[in-house]
Amino acid sequence: MDARLTSEQRQLRDAAAKLADDLGPGSVLDLEDEARVARLAKAVASTEWRFLRSDGASGVEVAIVAEEFGRGLVDVPYLGPVLADDLRRHVTDDQQTWAIAPANEAFDARGLEHALAVAGTTISAVPIGGTAPGADLTRSFAELAGDGEVLGDLAPAKIERWNALALTVTSADLVGTARGAQALAVDYAKMREQYGNTIGSYQAVAHLLAESQALIEGSISVLRHAAWAVDELEPAEAVRAAAIAKLYCARAAWTVCETAIQVHGGIGNTWECLAHVYLRRALTSAELFPVSLEEIDLGLS
Repeated sequence: MDARLTSEQRQLRDAAAKLADDLGPGSVLDLEDEARVARLAKAVASTEWRFLRSDGASGVEVAIVAEEFGRGLVDVPYLGPVLADDLRRHVTDDQQTWAIAPANEAFDARGLEHALAVAGTTISAVPIGGTAPGADLTRSFAELAGDGEVLGDLAPAKIERWNALALTVTSADLVGTARGAQALAVDYAKMREQYGNTIGSYQAVAHLLAESQALIEGSISVLRHAAWAVDELEPAEAVRAAAIAKLYCARAAWTVCETAIQVHGGIGNTWECLAHVYLRRALTSAELFPVSLEEIDLGLS
C-alpha cells in the first residue's frame, strides 16, 4: 500500500480541518451555543460528506473527515450518518440522513428521525425516540421508538466490509480526538508558568507530551493501513486490520487524553477545561464496536 495521501485527499483533509476549526467548539461554553451548532450543522450538510460512501469515496477518505472532526470536537452528526449511508446504499434509494444503531440505542442522532440497525445480515430502519443519557458531550445517543422496518438483507461479505469501515472510522475519530487533546495540552504547557518558567520546559512535562506524541504517530500508521484495507483487502482481512487499529487507537487515545488532563494540573479536573470533553469522546468511540485483545490474538500488550 501507498500510505501517502493523494492531492485530492489532502484537499479533503484541509477542508474538514478548516470547518472543524472555524465552527467546532473552542470552549465548554460553546457546546451550549445553539446558533453555532446550527451553523455547523448547515455547513456539514452542505458538504455532503455524510454520503461519501454512496458517492464512491474510499475508506481512507471517510476516515480523513472522521479524524479531523474528532480533533475539532465537531458536535453534529457525521460518524453515525456516514456508517448508515454505507448500509443504505445497498437497500434503499431514500436520500435522508440516518443515524446508526449499533446496539439498542441510536448513536450520533442529534436532530435525526430514523436509524439503521444491523441484525445478522438484515438491515432495518428504526424510528428514534428521546435522548438517552451518555458521557459524550459532542455526540448524542437516543432511544429507539417502536419496531424496525426491514429494508433488506446484505451478503455476509458486505456486512463484514461494513464492520471493517465501522471499526476504522471510530479508530479515526479516536486518532483525531487524541490529536486534539495533545494540541490542547501542548498549548497549555507553552503558556503556563511555574517557578519563572513555562511548564513545558520541565522534563517531567516534556516527556509526558513526547510519549503522547509517539502514541499518536503509531495510531496514525495503524489507522492508515486499516482505512486502506477497507476497500483493498478481502473482507475478513479488512476486519482484522480494522480490529487491530481499533484496539491500538483506543488504548492510545485514552492515555493521551488522560495525560492532557494531568499536564493541565488542577484546572484539568474542572468543568471549564476542554480536556475532559476530549476524554469523554475518546471513551465513547472506544466503546462503539469494541474490540478485545483476545479477539485478535497477536500477543499485543
